[in-house]
Amino acid sequence: MHPLSTQSRVPAIFRLLAFAGFIGMAGHASTQPASAPTDKRWFVTGSLLYVAPDRPPLANAWLLVNGDKIEAVGTGTPPVAGSAGAKACNGGVIAAGFQNSHVHFTDDSFANAATRTPGELEQSLTRMLTRFGYTTVVDTGSQLANTSALRQRIASGAVLGPEILTAGSPLYPHNGIPFYLRQLPPAVLRQLAQPASAEEAISTVLRNFADGANGTKLFVAAPMGQGEIRRMNPQIASAAADETHRLGGLVMAHPTDPEGVRSAVAAGADIIVHTTIDPAGSSWDAQLIAGMVARKVSVVPTLKLWRYELDKEHVPAEVREKIVGLAERQLKAYIDAGGQVLFGTDVGYMTDFDPADEYSLMAQAGMTPMQILASLTTGPAARWRKQARRGRLEAGMAADLVVLNGDPAADVKRFADVKCTFGAGRLLFQREGF
Repeated sequence: MHPLSTQSRVPAIFRLLAFAGFIGMAGHASTQPASAPTDKRWFVTGSLLYVAPDRPPLANAWLLVNGDKIEAVGTGTPPVAGSAGAKACNGGVIAAGFQNSHVHFTDDSFANAATRTPGELEQSLTRMLTRFGYTTVVDTGSQLANTSALRQRIASGAVLGPEILTAGSPLYPHNGIPFYLRQLPPAVLRQLAQPASAEEAISTVLRNFADGANGTKLFVAAPMGQGEIRRMNPQIASAAADETHRLGGLVMAHPTDPEGVRSAVAAGADIIVHTTIDPAGSSWDAQLIAGMVARKVSVVPTLKLWRYELDKEHVPAEVREKIVGLAERQLKAYIDAGGQVLFGTDVGYMTDFDPADEYSLMAQAGMTPMQILASLTTGPAARWRKQARRGRLEAGMAADLVVLNGDPAADVKRFADVKCTFGAGRLLFQREGF
């Protein structure tokens, strides 16, 4: 039997994502971020600078920041006598700030975000996000009021952290709470949206946006036990998607299986937030992939997640790699067809925050280093209609940048080897010892 069959054991990821926002996880100690540059106008130098994934890197480069914007980029000696923003950040490989398109603020360390001290929140943000270069993140499931409070404190400057986009709590099929959540307290279960009509779905979306959501998460398929999967009514899913689009947001879908991917695409989903490894032999056929690409549906692969789950189930390594290979083949077929990939790791659910293996798995699936860089920068910026503001290192763009200790074109794991992270011109993270 397939180790992740819905007839036997459902991955913990599905259990958590179905309940995102109501389950917290233990935190871990981390280093607090360094202070921001004191001068409004400062520069950082690099051995290489990637303006964008589709342009060759600049050697012996510099980047001049003025406030929260990039003023100029060039090579050789910086044209100003201004101070370096953080001298310890000089000499690395500079790229635009990264976006992690699949995170969760469900860790206990983010609870009570409105009143927690800045230091506590910054420590948690550093541990999970900014030490890996993330200057923008997409929360695909959490308690909306708490995440909105965290976002507001970051936006106000009270807390150093990444820009946050959030979907809040997901929508589920009518009477479609997965079987593994039935033991939860009734008061909690009542908070999980299970619209019975298009009108209810629209009302839920409107309420979420009024409370600060930037998009909608649709749980399009729910395992009910004994092999049954309850699927969201197509009219309800389409109504939620249409209302989200009317409000200017994006629709994210948790697919569960290839049929879930198909129904999400038909409903108007913009982003599929996982590849799939269930049922046994799971695959995305050419017709499905062609439809996804034609409708400009993006994919967040989360390949490392499958190893993480299979290891918890004590699946033998050789079996695990065959199963993960299914997801890799989905990704390869999708990118070969011209699909847009958005980088994401599902941290906040995964307590292993290091993304190095995700980069390796994406490369193993056939992505080039520059395609991976695009999935971190220009791709998500365009997907969220922010390409005029971020994703590239050019004059007038937001001063969101990451300094790496080596060139990821030579080794994709270098994407995770972060020396410094700047968001809106402020130093969010500086690795000790450099």
